[in-house]
Amino acid sequence: MRVLSVTHGPSVPGGVFDEAVEATGHTLEHWQVPDGGSPDRAASYDAVMVFGGSMHPDQDDRFHWLANEEQFLADVLTARVPVFGVCLGAQMLARAAGAAVRPASVPEIGWLDVELTAPGSADPVLGMLRPSATVFQWHHYTFDVPANAVELARSSICTQAFRLSDQAAWGIQFHAEVTLPMVTSWTEEDPDELPMPASELRARSEEVMATSNAQGRALAGAFLRAAAASG
Repeated sequence: MRVLSVTHGPSVPGGVFDEAVEATGHTLEHWQVPDGGSPDRAASYDAVMVFGGSMHPDQDDRFHWLANEEQFLADVLTARVPVFGVCLGAQMLARAAGAAVRPASVPEIGWLDVELTAPGSADPVLGMLRPSATVFQWHHYTFDVPANAVELARSSICTQAFRLSDQAAWGIQFHAEVTLPMVTSWTEEDPDELPMPASELRARSEEVMATSNAQGRALAGAFLRAAAASG
């Protein structure tokens, strides 16, 4: 398959999701949106993955390219190209599907638990997770579940995953793609955002990263299988 990885800066790559694409022999292409340029037309891809960023999904006044990304994702949905959004990517996917995005009641930063809903446990992708899974979070915003979607996971703060009901389109709020170098980079870039000492977060990350990476690879593999099956 031809897979597009959409990113928003050099420190927020596709992590283990990109690794999973390459390990399964698919062609991986990249679009780093803030750098400008445009991807090929949406329908030319077999799957699209959209990852995180330090910007928020309603900051069009500061990041004028957000509108271009929303239009591309709307085209992806119209063309029924399988798509998977992570954190900012999930927020932008929800926005492209017509849902509201807004600040969460409180930020979620660190290793926190999410709970699958009944549809989530039965889902061919999110069902790869345990009913209660420890995941990495770093976000200030949330989104409404789109009108044509089902909630697959949530935390005590907000929705954590959804799937559009009639196509292969998923969004997750947590960072299943994250690697230890990515966490280290983020703590160095934005230490003032942390609710704990950076050293504490890095130590905790070293303890649980192998499990997180296994979860991420399972999600990525399930998404790629779903994308292949929908083609």
